[in-house]
Amino acid sequence: MSKRHGAWIRYGDALEPAQVAFAAEHYQVAILQPWETDALKALKTARPDMTVLAYKCLSSTRSFEPGPVYSSGVCFEEAEESGEEWFAHRADGVDRIEWNTYAGQWQMATWNADYRERWCDNVADELEGSLWDGIMADNDVFDDYYGIRPPIEGGRTMADLRGALDEFVPQVGARLNGIGKLLVPNIAESRRDPGRWARHAAFGGGFEEVWLAWGPDDYLDPYTVDAQGAEVSAPGLSILRIASDGTNEHRNFTYGLAALWVYGAGPGGAFTATSRDGYSATPYIPQLDWDLGEPVEDVVHRGNGRSRAFSGGWAAINLNSAPRRKVTFAVPAGLHDVGGRPAPSSVTLAPHEGVLFVS
Repeated sequence: MSKRHGAWIRYGDALEPAQVAFAAEHYQVAILQPWETDALKALKTARPDMTVLAYKCLSSTRSFEPGPVYSSGVCFEEAEESGEEWFAHRADGVDRIEWNTYAGQWQMATWNADYRERWCDNVADELEGSLWDGIMADNDVFDDYYGIRPPIEGGRTMADLRGALDEFVPQVGARLNGIGKLLVPNIAESRRDPGRWARHAAFGGGFEEVWLAWGPDDYLDPYTVDAQGAEVSAPGLSILRIASDGTNEHRNFTYGLAALWVYGAGPGGAFTATSRDGYSATPYIPQLDWDLGEPVEDVVHRGNGRSRAFSGGWAAINLNSAPRRKVTFAVPAGLHDVGGRPAPSSVTLAPHEGVLFVS
């Protein structure tokens, strides 16, 4: 079977049956809300080879979820019953910390041993014997994205919160691996901490939510992109999401997919492009279904251009930001484009453009 490289990150609005059928045809990986068990069954029945992960949040609990299945490992009611020590508090030790960009989500004390143990117990109980292949553990955070404003109680800084997650993630991973399930954390900004991706992806893989760009027109620089490149060639499942305007036509779709191939797309790479928090759609371009084969060369550098040839295709990207910094590449013979037309002998890419050709 040819490799598919589409990822369906689908934890927004309620699922539609037509979307599930489309996903079974076109995607290799899906991330669903943990209560979407009907969709899970449909996907695994149609595509036993598809990896389907349940969404779980490592760092927060949500006071607005009715249950009985929750997106957090510890629900709000259970946390309250267990006492204030499972919630994080501001420096006064009294006020809980509600995330300022997501109302009703409360920062948890990820350093608390009892909280961690209950989190692992709950998630393992939910997944054991189920069709889920594992979880995508969201908010394996690096920096303050949610108005935590450290120092918080106990003088804890963001470095302390990162340290807590450095301990918590292996605990979750070992527990899930012990029941035959994967842990794929959303490893925020791993490039800022060399070795963090490898440590946190060691239990099944990792999710990079900011692949190449912060927004549809807000790009990472070439040095940072090269640093990210190791993520897709690491062992395990690498799920990559690039920011776009939410349309399939946005140039970031082909830019991000071409980058996935350039930096070493193997059997464990899956990719999508979405708008900010745009996790209610079925993003798709035909190139997601392409299998370029195995790499036949290392990454070729041409200034800030990168290209790579494969046994069944070729991909290239231009990492430059300055508008005049176009890059021209020679294209191997015998390939065709997405419309079935013969590939040109050379192609010129504007900054933040990518291209793929297939045999």
